[in-house]
Amino acid sequence: MKFPRKLYRMLFESAQMYARWDYETSMSIVKNKKMVLLLALLVLPIVIGAVAFADSLPLPDLIGGHKAYAPSYYNINIFLVSILIGVCAGLITGCIGAGGGFIITPALMSAGIKGILAVGTDLFHIFAKAIMGTAIHKKLGNVSVALAAWFLIGSGIGVTGGGIINRALYEINPLLSDAFISVVYVVLLGFLGFYSLFDFLKLRKQGGDVDSHGGGSHVAHDVDTSKDNKKLSLPEKLHSIKLPPMISFDHALVPGGKKISAIFVIICGAIVGFMAAIMGVGGGFITFPMFVYVLGVSSFTTVGTDILQIIFTAGYASIAQYAIYGFIFYTLAIGMLIGSLLGVQIGAMTTQVVKGIYIRGFYAIAILAGFTNRVFALPAKMTELGVVKFPTAFNHAFEFIGSVIFFIVVGIFALWVIGKFFTSLKLLKGER
Repeated sequence: MKFPRKLYRMLFESAQMYARWDYETSMSIVKNKKMVLLLALLVLPIVIGAVAFADSLPLPDLIGGHKAYAPSYYNINIFLVSILIGVCAGLITGCIGAGGGFIITPALMSAGIKGILAVGTDLFHIFAKAIMGTAIHKKLGNVSVALAAWFLIGSGIGVTGGGIINRALYEINPLLSDAFISVVYVVLLGFLGFYSLFDFLKLRKQGGDVDSHGGGSHVAHDVDTSKDNKKLSLPEKLHSIKLPPMISFDHALVPGGKKISAIFVIICGAIVGFMAAIMGVGGGFITFPMFVYVLGVSSFTTVGTDILQIIFTAGYASIAQYAIYGFIFYTLAIGMLIGSLLGVQIGAMTTQVVKGIYIRGFYAIAILAGFTNRVFALPAKMTELGVVKFPTAFNHAFEFIGSVIFFIVVGIFALWVIGKFFTSLKLLKGER
């Protein structure tokens, strides 16, 4: 059980770092009057078009279709739902202190959106937020240019591979694409969710508490690469392999800097890019553990490099792998962007009046809600693919129950956070 627990810790800390980036980027956008005006200009034609034309246009009553170029049906209700999904994701990010993007793709798929369209739209929403935010300028000094360049080479390869696989599966059968994306989410969310629940129950039983952002500092401890350890760590082993070209980094922390082969950096970048293109998580979700626990990069350098790679990874994935093939629903992306900007602000302030132990519990429940949603959707998809045979009534009922559980859990959490925010408004103003 030692390795799974270490993997869980890596992913959890990565989710925290991604949430911090999301929060800082959101704050930068909200405080910038030009960015707020730009958002308003983006929303205006969507609202006018939805109200005036959407219901009268002869478009299919389905978002997406078997062909990538099928027009996307939308109306004002779909736009409002996208804002609500963004708000919920933002509340999770701000309140729990761990990236809430993991609920976006399951939520969109439950709303009837094709999985590949949900992934592409989520990536574009992340890219738009990264471009509009100015948080990157504050931390570019922490970036190792050589490390970032080689990592992005690998990231580009991974994104291309992931995008090709997603599109190929969709062209074979849209149901196959949905099933594949669902299985990936089931595996990852199931692993994170059950381990998070185990940690929460353990802490609660011990009567302990954690900090207000989900149980740990936003900046993880750097990997110990000293020679005092009898057994070499993974980063030490990789640093000892002199396979050219070699990259030097962390000069400010280690005399002469650390060195690692660019080949290993490319491989890590490829894994990050592949997962980003498959799941629509922007890559930031797993970049942090890759840098710190595999490559042995200091968290100081990792933060800046991670911020930089999110922009390029999400941008390349959303535009080159999805947008040009028609797999982005821009109306939803703008709605989610607006909602998440609002949700992150409220969620972050609410953490000041909520005990950390409860936030850890919310994290586990939110992830398990996404896990349940995708698990309950699998029987119907597998039956339609001919892999198994379940009665149609059973499949519909099972999928409906999964969607209901998901939206009830996320909705209750959102209402609780918003209620806590308004009831504690005087206290929050006093602390400010």
